Amino acid sequence: MEIRGLEACPIADVIDVLFSRWTTPILWGLHERGRQRFGDLERHVPGISPKVLTQRLRQLERDGLVARTYHAEVPPRVEYEITPLGASLEPLFGSLSAWGATNMPSIEKARRAYDG
Repeated sequence: MEIRGLEACPIADVIDVLFSRWTTPILWGLHERGRQRFGDLERHVPGISPKVLTQRLRQLERDGLVARTYHAEVPPRVEYEITPLGASLEPLFGSLSAWGATNMPSIEKARRAYDG
């Protein structure tokens, strides 16, 4: 049996779900700051457009990582928060953060040498 493509990498689906350009900053922000309204998220994720933020939040809600709560008020209020499934990523984010703190100086040094 020959294994090709994504089937050869057991974490490919996880990487696809978690590490798109905007997914990680959104999840990190919700984890760090708790429940937030759309405008708050937009302010805390610099450079993201409202359209892309809406798309990513919908995808994260679909994947079960973010919960959306609609409050029928005038004006309507919508809040987003990380779900228990999303919060279960905390050890992974912590490990990646520690890895980055330890290894990014070496990566930057290698980049400078390569670009030199």
